[in-house]
Amino acid sequence: MDLRAAAVSSTAQPRFYAARLAGTSVFDPIGDAVAKVRDVVVVPQSRTSARAVGLVVEVSAKRRVFLPITRVTSISPGQVISTGVLNVRRFEKRTGELLVIGELLDRAVTLNDGSGEATVLDIALDQDRHRDWNVSRLHLRRRRRGSSLSRLVSRGETLTVELAEVSGLYGSQAEQSAHLLAASYQDLNPADLAEIIHELAPKRRIELAGELADERLADVIEELPEDIRVEVVTGLDATRAADILDVMDPDDAADLVQELPDSVAAHLLNLMEPEEAEDVRRLLAYDEYTAGGMMTTEPLIVAPETPVAHCLAMISREAIHAALASTVHVCRSPLETPTGKLLGIVHFQQLLRERPDRPVGEIIDQDKVAVEPTAPLSTVTREMATYNLVSMPVIDEDGRLLGAVTVDDVLDHVLPDDWREQDEPPPTTGQIDLSEIARATARDAEDDAATED
Repeated sequence: MDLRAAAVSSTAQPRFYAARLAGTSVFDPIGDAVAKVRDVVVVPQSRTSARAVGLVVEVSAKRRVFLPITRVTSISPGQVISTGVLNVRRFEKRTGELLVIGELLDRAVTLNDGSGEATVLDIALDQDRHRDWNVSRLHLRRRRRGSSLSRLVSRGETLTVELAEVSGLYGSQAEQSAHLLAASYQDLNPADLAEIIHELAPKRRIELAGELADERLADVIEELPEDIRVEVVTGLDATRAADILDVMDPDDAADLVQELPDSVAAHLLNLMEPEEAEDVRRLLAYDEYTAGGMMTTEPLIVAPETPVAHCLAMISREAIHAALASTVHVCRSPLETPTGKLLGIVHFQQLLRERPDRPVGEIIDQDKVAVEPTAPLSTVTREMATYNLVSMPVIDEDGRLLGAVTVDDVLDHVLPDDWREQDEPPPTTGQIDLSEIARATARDAEDDAATED
């Protein structure tokens, strides 16, 4: 049997396995792919029963929406066929609903025959004569006696049992492993993962944060709303929180420290690496809505004799984001902020047009545009718009480079404080129905039928 959708022969009961269904394409009736399955939403009916109410599917721009099970006309190997109308509102789990992949996989259950405990590897759903999909079987791996509930025994026996043969699946005794949850989101970009963390319960946020590498978590924290960002950082061990601040861009770290309670902020600054903490303290001296408050203290800086090839190698590093990589700052020694005198800047397009061995000091942009650290946000935005810049140097009264303001920093300060929590407008192209009917699609059969009318 192909477990990706686990459609069986016409003489057998229709069945699919949830974990194997993840990633399967959803097609409309004319055969166009409109989404991919990411999870199955179920509602427990009793201690030994649960009914599927829909699928969480991913459409354009990695937006996750709800597809009611009543709109699914077929589940077969490698494909799910729907009526072609999707509700474009972002998926939000309702009270009483459970995500099979996101919450039930890797839970510890107790076998009712007294043979011990097992870990859920996959969950099967069968279609009954009323065309409802119900949780029917569990694919499990036995745990060794005496092992921790949080440790999966790799060589344990696997078995498939009826749902009634186990207990504890819907209880709170064993939640999904945060490690498994983190692994399932490893391909998401930081902004999308931040959205998912935002929707989790506070306890789960901390568990998931604990499974992410420092650099990954730092990138995600930068994309979270202020209150959730503070909650995550204060929920971490202080040493881990300081490590996260160390790997964040200095300007983002300073913004975060500013949001923390004073006692917590002071403690974390003392735990940070001295050089990183000094950068943050320097930025905290400026008002948030000035060039000094928005700038990063780690722009790309080179000496005038540096060859073009070296500059290109610097901007090609994966750790350098696009706005910072757009500009190389040419300065006299020292080459760490605050530097010697800023001689000028060179844009990456100019570097691409020059021979690799040419000294970068020979191709400096003579129309140097820079601001002082006390320049207000309005001045910074006007200058960047006037000269079509994505990065602008910040200098002191002696012409020394202090840092650079990038366009993403400006947008963070121009947009409303709660912009990360506002739902994005629905897409206007593709196979998604944007009518009022689609937007009003409900999850239960009664609302769904009303919408179709």
